[in-house]
Amino acid sequence: MTVRELYKKGVELLKANSVEDAEFDCDCLFERFAGHNMLSRVINHDADVDSQKETDFLNSVNRRLKGEPLQYILGKWEFMGFEFFVGEGVLIPRPETEIIVEQAVEYIKSHKNAVVYDLCAGSGAIGLSVARLCPECKVYLFEKYDGALEYLNKNRDKLNAVNASVVRYDLFDGFDSSIEAPDLILSNPPYVATQEISSLQREVGYEPETALDGGEDGLDFYRCIKDKWSDYIKPDGELILECGEDQSRDIANMFPKASAIEFIKDFNNIERVVKIDF
Repeated sequence: MTVRELYKKGVELLKANSVEDAEFDCDCLFERFAGHNMLSRVINHDADVDSQKETDFLNSVNRRLKGEPLQYILGKWEFMGFEFFVGEGVLIPRPETEIIVEQAVEYIKSHKNAVVYDLCAGSGAIGLSVARLCPECKVYLFEKYDGALEYLNKNRDKLNAVNASVVRYDLFDGFDSSIEAPDLILSNPPYVATQEISSLQREVGYEPETALDGGEDGLDFYRCIKDKWSDYIKPDGELILECGEDQSRDIANMFPKASAIEFIKDFNNIERVVKIDF
């Protein structure tokens, strides 16, 4: 099969099965498994595709048709301009989460040598991005689960984030006094209410439930951060949290003694990040 014929077949299969952004997905899969990016497809449109690459590409399309996230199939995804390994066992980095990193960088600009915590670090997208963008700060990434820790360590090595330390730790055990206190705590914790998980889109079902389930009302992790972590933030410190739709005000109400609270909207006009100053 030629390059043009194989690519066309991939797009048609994805569209026929109502895959959103079928052409984008096909572009990514074709480059990864057939070895041709957009320019190469145009130049080599009549060339035959190696039989193994043809099989690999069609297998990847079949995985996508079954609902497996594109990012898992590719094995990597971009976040804040950095490439992160991702796969089963770790939450996929999402564009709205970049807000946390952007706000953290702004804080660190005026707080040199800041100590930063990334709680529920997952792939490390938040904490490792901060570590690379702000090499003068020190970042601790806390993660409990083995599957996520595997990706977290691989990504730390891939990005050569020498100022980042990975800590195997359960958030609910509370502050670890053996580690220096933070100036800045960042977190994108699980925030989906337990009863809502079954209604999420098919692709999300491939992601670990432990990275999604925030308890009965979706706020269990925020209460833990407030009760067991926030008191250890240094004076003039900050807490930056991602949250779900309609959760921002409930989270803010947990911190009546905060010196300032700001709500930051994402590109869908949802209050996605809560920034709390102490």
